[in-house]
Amino acid sequence: MSAVERSGRARVTADPDWYAPAGISLGIRVGDLVFTSGQAPVDGYGATVGAGDFEAQARQALANVSTVLGRAGSGFDRAVKLTVFVTDVAHQDVFARLRAEFYVAPFPAESFVQVAALADPAWLIEIEAVGVVE
Repeated sequence: MSAVERSGRARVTADPDWYAPAGISLGIRVGDLVFTSGQAPVDGYGATVGAGDFEAQARQALANVSTVLGRAGSGFDRAVKLTVFVTDVAHQDVFARLRAEFYVAPFPAESFVQVAALADPAWLIEIEAVGVVE
């Protein structure tokens, strides 16, 4: 029995895997749940998208969340919790508009949190999600 089988944990990957060079998983599936790492506004190679443009960065981060959830057998239609970290809460109206393009009823629980900084100073947003795998 492998360590994955004993722990019930499975790494979620993509091709390319934009977080592999950092030594972290895009997400981890445990039983019926998938937990994403904070999904930043980066492309498949880890390059920041939309420098200085909150909407472009939010779209990329949401797309990355969608990809990771999907690779684990989940999706926004089964997302139960999102935590949205932003460097300026003034962008809340823009994010609220984007929610309608990605979230599916019943809508997930969400926390919208302003932070002093994210891992890369160019990032304006990072999103973590928990989804159900059916």
